[in-house]
Amino acid sequence: MKAFARLYADLDETTATSEKVAALVRYFGDAPAADAAWAVHFLSGRRPKRLIRSGDLRAWATEAAAIPEWLFDESYHAVGDLAETIALLLPEPADPAGDSGPLRVWVEERLLRLRDLDPPAQRTALLAAWSELGGRERYVWNKLITGAFRVGASQRLVVRALAEVSGVPDEVIAHRLMGAWEPDADFFRRLVATDTEDADRSRPYPFALAYPLELEADALGPVEEWQAEWKWDGIRAQLVRRAGSVWLWSRGEDLLTGRFPEVELTGGVLPDGTVLDGELLPWLDGAPLPFAQLQRRIGRKTLSRKILAEVPVVLLAYDLLEDAGADVRGQPLVQRRARLEALVGALPGGAAIRMSPIVAALDWAALVDARQAARDQNAEGLMLKRRNSVYGVGRRRGDWWKWKVDPYSVDAVLIYAQLGSGRRAGLFTDYTFGIWDDGKLVPFAKAYSGLTDAEIAKVDAFVRQNTVERFGPVRVVKPELVFELAFEGIQRSSRHRSGIAVRFPRMARWRTDKRAADADSLDTVRALL
Repeated sequence: MKAFARLYADLDETTATSEKVAALVRYFGDAPAADAAWAVHFLSGRRPKRLIRSGDLRAWATEAAAIPEWLFDESYHAVGDLAETIALLLPEPADPAGDSGPLRVWVEERLLRLRDLDPPAQRTALLAAWSELGGRERYVWNKLITGAFRVGASQRLVVRALAEVSGVPDEVIAHRLMGAWEPDADFFRRLVATDTEDADRSRPYPFALAYPLELEADALGPVEEWQAEWKWDGIRAQLVRRAGSVWLWSRGEDLLTGRFPEVELTGGVLPDGTVLDGELLPWLDGAPLPFAQLQRRIGRKTLSRKILAEVPVVLLAYDLLEDAGADVRGQPLVQRRARLEALVGALPGGAAIRMSPIVAALDWAALVDARQAARDQNAEGLMLKRRNSVYGVGRRRGDWWKWKVDPYSVDAVLIYAQLGSGRRAGLFTDYTFGIWDDGKLVPFAKAYSGLTDAEIAKVDAFVRQNTVERFGPVRVVKPELVFELAFEGIQRSSRHRSGIAVRFPRMARWRTDKRAADADSLDTVRALL
């Protein structure tokens, strides 16, 4: 546990990629296989759900620190992170320099067993753990308990470090980390083994991702070198057809098998040894439905005949990753596309797997026009892919670009603010914005991103000087600051006071040139529907 906590600190205390990789190499070079497996598990973004209620954590930490409740609350508001607050307030253990033991033991025999204990037993186990761990280990332990473990090392850096330690190529390590696996010693040994054979037939490939296009499209060169497709607004997924079975994996590595039976049924017709990359979309009468319709299916445990009929789903396939059991990601896109068209074209009529169409254009001007009309297709814009590109691992600049349409935007007034967490702890960075309705400001959207550090500091000072009411952690502020909010989608919602819900809201700019009275109205926003 001490070595893992040291690794966490090393990763957290530097922004240099080379230093992060060096810290990872040192850790994986020395750690026992079982500890290394759990480290990979946590560093790759997999973590247990919250194991103990926040209220219990706060109460027991207040008790262990022998302080009044109000002092814990004030400390928490100042620090902004529950795990860090507890680690700072608790007294030092009797032997802070002692050996806390292997990470595997702390996770498997101490952490995961908390979920099976009643609150009194959890309290006893937690107080014992806090008394044994030093400040740094205690902080990491608290992060794991709260389900908030995050550190500044992407999975790509973890892959680079493991490849350096083992001598196994990056792309092989990245592939082995996909899909479902158990963090144990055997897994780690297989992960770094030079034998590349993979016994897990369900395993997908790492997804290739695109960068946002931030320059003029014609700067990419001749239009003939590029393939344009619609950027669909659905669920990115891989369909894996191997060993007589079908698996569906989301980009977030969630196994979707059983959620989209019509797609899996069609997948069963594909030849064994086929892996497709595509987009799961609600599809009716030859056209995609809004993403809100797909959400109707996502939130259901049981799919009735009614919902299957009202919101049928298809996989629009746009790439072929494996054909006849062979990895074809290294072939040029035009070749992969041709083989994909042959496979999909052989499927029976009405199949739930279809080709994502190419947007044909003779010049960039025609693609500019197509992009502007993307919303008519229920698409977010265009994807631009170099015709000779391979299917890479992760986000790589140069060959794949996402060229999204300009977002919707609304001018709204800051009405509520809350303290942020992590790097923004102690600053008011979480905002709620209102728009006008019959002379009153009604809450419209929450946003957390889009401002510079200097702008955040100015807004924070405004909040502190212009708070008119408090409701727990929420500050009600004078309605004076106007911001342009950008968002990708809009729909009616009975769950929101405004009757409107938007997707991915963020602050596009601070409208210092506008007064609160100049902000948009609910009627203006409804018109966007």
